[in-house]
Amino acid sequence: MSGIDVGEELGARAAQARALALLRIRSRALAVAILPAAVAVVLFAADAQGHPAGPVWDAVRWTVLGVAVVVLLVTVLVAVSVARARPAMSPTVPVPEEGAPDLYRLVRDLADRLDVPAPSAVALTPDCDSWLEDRTHRALRKGPGASAEDADTAPVLVIGSPFLWWMRVAELRAVLAPVVAGTGPSAHPDIAAARRFVRGLDAAIADAAAPGRGPVRGAPLAFAGWVARLLLRACRGHAAEMERCVAAAASMRAQTVDYGLRIAAQEQVGLAYAGWDRLLTRVALPAWRMGRWPSRLDAGVVSALTELSRRDRLADGFALRLGERPACDLLEEPGVADEAASLLAARLFHGGPAESGPGWAPVDWQQYPDEVVDRKWRSEAARLHRVLDTLGVPRASAADPAVPTLARVMEHLSGAGGPGGPGEALAAGIGAAVAREEAEAPVHGGGQGQGGQVQGAAGSGPADDPLDLWGPGPLPLFPLQPPRTGTELLADHVGAMVCCAAVDTAGAAPGLDWLDGPALLVGGERRADLAAPVLSLVEDGDPDPLLSWLAEVGVRSDKPVRLV
Repeated sequence: MSGIDVGEELGARAAQARALALLRIRSRALAVAILPAAVAVVLFAADAQGHPAGPVWDAVRWTVLGVAVVVLLVTVLVAVSVARARPAMSPTVPVPEEGAPDLYRLVRDLADRLDVPAPSAVALTPDCDSWLEDRTHRALRKGPGASAEDADTAPVLVIGSPFLWWMRVAELRAVLAPVVAGTGPSAHPDIAAARRFVRGLDAAIADAAAPGRGPVRGAPLAFAGWVARLLLRACRGHAAEMERCVAAAASMRAQTVDYGLRIAAQEQVGLAYAGWDRLLTRVALPAWRMGRWPSRLDAGVVSALTELSRRDRLADGFALRLGERPACDLLEEPGVADEAASLLAARLFHGGPAESGPGWAPVDWQQYPDEVVDRKWRSEAARLHRVLDTLGVPRASAADPAVPTLARVMEHLSGAGGPGGPGEALAAGIGAAVAREEAEAPVHGGGQGQGGQVQGAAGSGPADDPLDLWGPGPLPLFPLQPPRTGTELLADHVGAMVCCAAVDTAGAAPGLDWLDGPALLVGGERRADLAAPVLSLVEDGDPDPLLSWLAEVGVRSDKPVRLV
């Protein structure tokens, strides 16, 4: 037996030992629950045989029987609450086999090579991660024909959608090897039972904490949640160690498949994560705030990472991989999958609705500069001037004093009082205006509607809302950025006003930088040197750096600017 086999065997045995420890905790809890009933049976059996008699023993017997009945009723209540509580599931885009036969073939071939059960299905997540997810709980089984046999279903393989677009087929197979290898331990009955027990306790705690229940229903659930919390506290150490051992055993087994390539593919995982994070925070987030959602985020991450490869000397060799077959070719309709994952990303990270509608429309990358960047700048510039109006700031002198100009903003921020005077008042006003507009925006919540199922050539029916599994909790589930300060908002709005003036008076144009988001193009080249002059004006009240920048670009601050 090789060292790999020995390591895998040790890891599997350690995981099974921890699983048995978890099941023993469950058994002990059950034993405690039935102990009063057992005592009552012994007392009544003794009475039937003429042993301890008298009124005192009769009182003891009936008291113990009453306690046993109460404890059994409470036990049934807790057991039913744990059994009925629906575990939280990751929001994903389901991929039917007819929509990705090559991907399913790759996964099954990988399972055969690893000698483990194949995952029952494949789904996509708009994140840079991959995992196995158990969806055998009765509340999660679809259709009226679901039976107890479904409990033996293998877990679902969830794949990060950015991996499919950035990685090559061989790299994806190497990255998925340790994940798919985890189906082996998942099939062990003790480990599966222990996981169901822990997930049931966790679901019962979440169910008890859910708001909106009256005291009649809430009190029993709260008690069940308290008991589940006690049991989960006792299980936590064993559960964590069991999962660590399962992961170690799966990793050891996967070393027999594409081990050398997996080392190189892990570098691509880190690169994909960096590019995906910047794409979401710098590119997608401004669009989401404008009521638009980029419909090709996964294709965009390829552009972002290619740009990163061009700029970063450490990534020079990565662009050479692009000549190989991308993993997204394993899907029959990559565009449909990308759009569904992009919409789900907007829901998870921003809280957008489940489908397009008024004020929430998809946008292609070709339309992004005009429909997102330009609109963002002009909306922020309009808000800036509305706040100036509320502060009673007069219009800058011009041929038509009623039109908005950049000069008005600069004169106000560089006026008497410095940054502690007009700067703070304007920042507070903008912060209040943004907060007011966000409060007045419609709350989307979990909602209904199609989350976007990937369809193959044969087609399929509409998918269930992928966020329905999370229940009625608030969105976004994973906010990308903390709230911005008033100074940051003011700098953004002043910069937007400068960009609007550059577009309207100096022939500049809105653009898109794949790594930094909205960009100002002057003569077809991106100008990335605007932030420092704007900060000098906003924080120090010093207009000179910005005046020099405007003169270099040819921007007329006294000319009117078109707002939305």
